[in-house]
Amino acid sequence: METRSIFAILALLVSVSALADAYKWVDEDGITHYSDIPREGAEIVDLSEYNKKTGAQIYKAPPTAPSAAAGQNPAAQQPFKYDSLSITSPGPEQTLWNIEGKLNVSLALTPGLREGDQVRVYFDGKPQMEDGTSFQIDEVYRGVHNIQAEVIDSTGKLMIRSQPNRFYVQQNSVVTRRR
Repeated sequence: METRSIFAILALLVSVSALADAYKWVDEDGITHYSDIPREGAEIVDLSEYNKKTGAQIYKAPPTAPSAAAGQNPAAQQPFKYDSLSITSPGPEQTLWNIEGKLNVSLALTPGLREGDQVRVYFDGKPQMEDGTSFQIDEVYRGVHNIQAEVIDSTGKLMIRSQPNRFYVQQNSVVTRRR
């Protein structure tokens, strides 16, 4: 029973010492010192801003205020970014029947395509440029095909890329019997 009491008192002392104050002072050479022992001329440091495990200060982003003097909009200072790009047609693993060699492609892009940006489509690994998010690819015949899209800006920088879609084209055939 006494051993438990001793451990409880030790645990209490350790927890109290962990909550002890910290002090900061600058010596005559201009060097800043920190300690848990008070010293003449030292100021108390608020430890609530610090991570007690590593001693590192927790990062807090500085508040951003619009620069009225510069006349700039804070949103204009951030680089443009597309949120999502996906191929809505043809869908992944979709089977298309009798398309007569013409594949209609539709993309979902958020936000919409900016002026000057282009869509680069890889159809069965071959790239081709498009000016919009709906277009047609010719000479798409029976078989397994892959398509992927990406948006590039006017400098050629890749902005966003879709997941690849695999789809299938089937064509009815007419079989004639000879007599």
